[in-house]
Amino acid sequence: MALEAGLLQILACPACHSALEEQDGAQDSEQGNELVCTGQDCGLAYPVRDGIPVLLVDEARRPL
Repeated sequence: MALEAGLLQILACPACHSALEEQDGAQDSEQGNELVCTGQDCGLAYPVRDGIPVLLVDEARRPL
């Protein structure tokens, strides 16, 4: 389920305040869509559960 474009424009990474972009997670795993930070030094990926972004740093996946 895609998030509304207007919502993506106002959301920011809680850790570094950079913009977020939506990416699809792996289809064969439990991960669904994610919001990935566009900051060069950050790159955290926040889960989207049941269409609701979980913007908690403790819940974010660290970049590889």
